[in-house]
Amino acid sequence: MISWLFSHPLPAGSPAPDFTLKTAQGETVTLSALRGREVLLVWYPGDDTSVCTRQLCEIRDSWDAFAGMAVFGVNPQGAASHERFAAKYRFPFPLLVDPGQKVGRLYHTHGLIAKRTVYLIGGDGRILFTKRGKPSVEEILTRRHSGHGG
Repeated sequence: MISWLFSHPLPAGSPAPDFTLKTAQGETVTLSALRGREVLLVWYPGDDTSVCTRQLCEIRDSWDAFAGMAVFGVNPQGAASHERFAAKYRFPFPLLVDPGQKVGRLYHTHGLIAKRTVYLIGGDGRILFTKRGKPSVEEILTRRHSGHGG
């Protein structure tokens, strides 16, 4: 089945599927436990690759603008790879391990490699913004709810 090839991201306004994943350090992150905060999920194909590095570094370099938001990079690579990547570029946010792209399937980001996709989820658990590719930091931030609490 190649339906993943033609999948579209979940639309804005729809509920964000709940999930539990581990950070590279082994800490558990559950989306529903973050209710009341905006959450940014950045699916990216590979640790330490050019576009992925640029995308996550742009968020790092604009970190103050993401105040109050829970930010996570996500892909199926292992914890050791994520730890090296995060340490090399000093990311102020955790990288989540999505083994077998199980959560990626819920968010329509799965494929031969994870599809570069950004989701901004409001404090109410609904998707505020979604886009394939590498939206600018400004494009993401203009979709935030006023008051930063959702």
